[in-house]
Amino acid sequence: MYNFSFEKVKSVEEAVTAIQKAEDGKFVAGGQTMLPTMKHRLAGPSNIIDLSGVESLTEIKAHNECVTIGAMVTHRSVASSPEVLRDIPALAKLAGNIGDPAVRNRGTIGGSIANNDPAADYPAAIIGLGATVNTNKREISGDDFFTGMFETALEEDELITSISFPVANVAAYMKFENPASRYAIVGVFLVKLSDNVRVGVTGATACVHRGRRLEDALNKNFSPAAIDPVELSVEEMNSDIHASAEYRAHLVKVMTKRAVEACN
Repeated sequence: MYNFSFEKVKSVEEAVTAIQKAEDGKFVAGGQTMLPTMKHRLAGPSNIIDLSGVESLTEIKAHNECVTIGAMVTHRSVASSPEVLRDIPALAKLAGNIGDPAVRNRGTIGGSIANNDPAADYPAAIIGLGATVNTNKREISGDDFFTGMFETALEEDELITSISFPVANVAAYMKFENPASRYAIVGVFLVKLSDNVRVGVTGATACVHRGRRLEDALNKNFSPAAIDPVELSVEEMNSDIHASAEYRAHLVKVMTKRAVEACN
């Protein structure tokens, strides 16, 4: 690793002050991405601001048909939360299948979405559920938060404090995963609301996105058969050693069908 200064803060205010003073500072949550990146010398921040001591970021609250999850809540805690299990069971299931036990015990929801890996799971849930990302400065609609591969709407000194998820008992997350890492080769988070359907797709393209064509088809006929005639643009799909663009396009439809079946 490169030399860097380390600071452990106890409040959001301390964290923001520290990042503003740093030449090239970075927040670290669970460290599941930042530390390996630094170890391989792919990043060399001047300052690391550790958020693990900020207790206000570790709460889960259910209120007003909404579940708000603090940015420093671990995947394991999301998966086992009574509030999440009761109000958004699909989100609990998603969290319980991230990585392995070591990753789930250290990785955090805030760190995951701030990193915005194109194969991460939580972004699909945020898009599918129409969640809101709360920061020290503002509230950001989930539809506007993810802007590109590893890019978000966050400003340099902006810190995620929590994510507010609308209650959704009729929802499902289906993932075709890499057997080694459990990252999503394709993941589909589908939510059936009283008046429409929302679909968040991860792993398939450079950035998580809403499956608008899938939504249109399911709003007319909420059944697996409605997905068959949907045409997805292969040109926009990722292609790598794990799956071709054509295969990913096929998987998006297969995972969506499975999600529909799970919701019926």
